[in-house]
Amino acid sequence: MNRRLFLKQSTAATGLSLAPFLAQADHHKKGKPLFEISLAEWSLHRTIRKNEMTNLDFPKVSKEKFGITALEYVNQFFKDKAQDQKYLTELKKRCDDLGVKSVLIMIDGEGHLGEADEAKRQQVIDNHKKWVEAAKFLGCHSIRVNAHGKGKTDKEKAANTTKGLRGLSEFGKAHGINVIVENHGGLSSNGKWLAGVLKNVGLDNCGSLPDFGNFHSYDRYLGIKELMPFAKGVSAKSHDFDAEGNETKTDYLKALKLVLDAGYRGYVGVEYEGGKLSEEDGIIATKKLLVKARAQLAKKYK
Repeated sequence: MNRRLFLKQSTAATGLSLAPFLAQADHHKKGKPLFEISLAEWSLHRTIRKNEMTNLDFPKVSKEKFGITALEYVNQFFKDKAQDQKYLTELKKRCDDLGVKSVLIMIDGEGHLGEADEAKRQQVIDNHKKWVEAAKFLGCHSIRVNAHGKGKTDKEKAANTTKGLRGLSEFGKAHGINVIVENHGGLSSNGKWLAGVLKNVGLDNCGSLPDFGNFHSYDRYLGIKELMPFAKGVSAKSHDFDAEGNETKTDYLKALKLVLDAGYRGYVGVEYEGGKLSEEDGIIATKKLLVKARAQLAKKYK
């Protein structure tokens, strides 16, 4: 009942008034927008964990409730389905029927690609391969992985992470899939360290997914600038908003200028992680802010 009620909300008066507006706002009247907007499934993690929706519902909810037609999955929400052809076929069919695009899968819980022991590192690489294949089947361009290295020094951790990423990226390259790393805690939230690792991997399908909100004690704007040369995705993390609808920790205009200055014109993902607004309201607020910033920046960029 809870899940049905959640889905029915998309036809409520508020939903009907917001969804078309948000969908229309996704496109400039002239030409292609500076960047497209995608939705990170993590924005709905509480709703999913309450069993009010499932991963299979995600395409419908994203399009009908938020007017977003590009999806960033989280593997935690279909962890046992990576090699379930029937399940993946159903998910792909739902996307195709709705005209929704699968962009990437965020991978957690498959081990540390920067393991110091070679055998352990290879096992982690092997653990990720099924997600590369699932991403290929769904039509994604990338899988997002974590870069947590093992070793006695930061240099050793970087070397081991480089080896793990290179091994997985070589497999990804054979499948036409990018392996992209998010600044996701630990040394990976140090832009200089992660940029150095990606440079040392030296493969064009191994890149970054700069997350506005995950630099922690590191200067987020410096981190964005350092990771953008490798970016194949961008995550517009949000937590809270002021009375004018601006994110309280990240200056979206400043952050997006860095994104666009790097020549990036791909997807920017809505990833609401706050607690003051509901997940639904947080997603809407984040998208509105991205649309507003994009319109302002359109005067400067083409």
